[in-house]
Formats: sequence, C-alpha cells, structure tokens
Amino acid sequence: MKILLPVDGSPSSSRAVRYVIRHWGGKSAKRRVSLTVLYVDPPLPNRVARVLPAEVRASYHEDHAELAVRPARRALRKAGLKFEERHAVGDPAMFTVALAAKQRCDLIAMGSHGRGALFSAVLGSVVMKVLSRSRVPVLVVR
Repeated sequence: MKILLPVDGSPSSSRAVRYVIRHWGGKSAKRRVSLTVLYVDPPLPNRVARVLPAEVRASYHEDHAELAVRPARRALRKAGLKFEERHAVGDPAMFTVALAAKQRCDLIAMGSHGRGALFSAVLGSVVMKVLSRSRVPVLVVR
C-alpha cells in the first residue's frame, strides 16, 4: 500500500501521523506499506520574492520544511517505519493531489485543523481542496 502523508508540523498533522503508525505500523505491515511524507510550503508573495536572493528564498523554504517534517520524522523513525520525504514550494493542495496521482498512491492521509465551514469558505482549506480534486481516497484525521 502506498500512502502519501502531507504534514505541516501542526498538532492535526501529528494526529494523522499517529493514526498511520497505529494502523499500518505493525511488524507484519512494515514490508507492505510505502510512506511518503510531504511538506509543501506556500510561495512567498511576489513583492517579497522579487527582492530576496534565490539563496535566501531557498533557505527560508528549507527551514520551514525542516520544522514541519521534524515531528513526523521522529514519530515514524521511533515506530520503525521507513519513509521517503518530499519538500516542495507551491499550492499545498494541488501539489498533494498531483503527487498522489503521479506516485499512484492508494491513500492520502492528512490531518484537519477543524476550523469550521465559515473559516474554510473564506480562507480555503487544504483538506477541502484535496477532497474535491483527488481521485485517490483521502483519509482525514481530526
């Protein structure tokens, strides 16, 4: 089974990581599960990106990725699960959907912040965008 596990360093993404460990982390499952931990950092606003050198922008995104992935990395290693890490810059929902399709994943497991319908309608929700665009089944952990 191929599982894409998008994380953002939040408690909700940590709950999704724990759920995956609990359900696919047993000794017999270790050989059958293929995990990809994904962090997608939204791009900097154009007015900021234009004035920053490429090295500074890259360092900024690398620092964000490290902070976001660290809790998942620690938990998965402690559970003895092998995984691949992917970091990217772009729209988190669209990149998640595209990578799941490209890698022919069987499942996207992600955490929901649970901010409510009004907040999501105004600002948008990565989970809602993934749910509406993905052809791959999505497991939402709250």
